[in-house]
Amino acid sequence: MEEHELFIVEWINGLLGHPIAVAFGMQVEEGEHVIPTQVIMATLVMIFCFVFFIWLRSQLSVENPGKVQQVFEVVVEFLGDQLDEIVGFKGRKYLNLVGTLGVFIVFSNLLGLIPGFAAPTSNINVPAGCAFIVFFYYNFQGMREHGVFKYLKHFAGPIWWMAPLMIPIEIISHLARPFSLTIRLFVNIFAEEALVLAFFALFGIGVLLPLPFMAYALFGGLLQGFIFLVLTMVYLGGAVATEEHS
Repeated sequence: MEEHELFIVEWINGLLGHPIAVAFGMQVEEGEHVIPTQVIMATLVMIFCFVFFIWLRSQLSVENPGKVQQVFEVVVEFLGDQLDEIVGFKGRKYLNLVGTLGVFIVFSNLLGLIPGFAAPTSNINVPAGCAFIVFFYYNFQGMREHGVFKYLKHFAGPIWWMAPLMIPIEIISHLARPFSLTIRLFVNIFAEEALVLAFFALFGIGVLLPLPFMAYALFGGLLQGFIFLVLTMVYLGGAVATEEHS
């Protein structure tokens, strides 16, 4: 969806765009948005998550848990089990990052199904940001777990004389990971959103025809979020693995 078609983007830029441009000395051409669509949409997702989880925390109950609490308890337990299985016995210590990324990505993916909004993850910058968070995080955790020298030493491989071959291969492999995470998430969400929006544009919001495609996009948004998290766990597992759990 084009930026000028989103009322909320026009409204926020009309309200805040000029003050921001003046404050940072930005030269903005006529019709150009100071605040990009993906920044506004990602900010809306974060505000929604903040408010939603404050509300959810106020509703927590041990004796009489609500339906929303039960759903999230199942999700948290599922992610914890996946971390135990993929990363190992220390896996649950990374649940905070994995869970936060998962909530943000899934809600971002699904935002595009609401008329008048766009999925932040349909812009390549947002998946790239998430991917580089994962890249720096798992490398940091690997260095923290093993020490910088020992962690970097594994790039040379198990046989010392193969180091000149293994080091470039390992470096290229690791650098390709954020690129792979970015493209996989961006392409799928962009295509799903474009498909739904094309039917909305052709047949109107009130027609039932786009509903099967919205269901497909709903499933795809959840699936792509899950795939992103699984790959994050795999990278974490490889970075922090000990010899006993390799």
